[in-house]
Amino acid sequence: MTLTVSPLEGLPEVEPGADLASLVTTCHLVEEGDVLVLAQKVVSKAEGRVVRLDEVEPSDRARELAGADGDARQVEVVLRESVRIVRARESLVIAETRHGFVCASAGVDASNAPEAGTVVLLPLDPDASARGIRARIRELTGRTVAVIISDSFGRPWRQGTTDVAIGVAGVAPLLDLRGERDAAGYELRSTQIAVADELASAAELVMGKTSGIPGAVIRGFASAGDGSARELVMPAERDLFR
Repeated sequence: MTLTVSPLEGLPEVEPGADLASLVTTCHLVEEGDVLVLAQKVVSKAEGRVVRLDEVEPSDRARELAGADGDARQVEVVLRESVRIVRARESLVIAETRHGFVCASAGVDASNAPEAGTVVLLPLDPDASARGIRARIRELTGRTVAVIISDSFGRPWRQGTTDVAIGVAGVAPLLDLRGERDAAGYELRSTQIAVADELASAAELVMGKTSGIPGAVIRGFASAGDGSARELVMPAERDLFR
């Protein structure tokens, strides 16, 4: 298998209500079977998931967590987007979102926001966002592609962030190899490969964090199947650290 990963260049600044599928297909020729990876920020901007901090009144809990150096307004937004605070150290909050993701600041981020004094939230339903973009591309071009919405997550016990899939459509997020046998004949008992996360991470290599490139097209991957990014979340009964 040979894969190519091409940056999605030429997209204008995304405004609320923007038709992302139309913007993508205008600046890039998509082909049957492509995997389109879009950064969460552009999807959230198109869906209006942006909050102005001057409109936020922080709670006592937010002020406590923010301390002297943090922005209590931003911490308040984090608390509103969280269903559970996993860990907090000063203004750093690791939280579980309503989607089931455990990540820094519940995905609330000021980087690459539309303007100073605003923060961007995760899409309300990233899987639904991915499905909508996929259907719209099919409507515009007649071609069937897979769509992954990606975001940067830190990892326990590993330095640095890597992009993962928070929304998928048209690709099975996990490759289940349980029951298969390796080259030595050993039966695999627990091997599941996070395919959607690997594709998201590969796309991030050409997108970067400061280059203003909001997506990538991966070509050559057999994107059979379908599913939800929620399949990538560790079930509570198997979470040894909960």
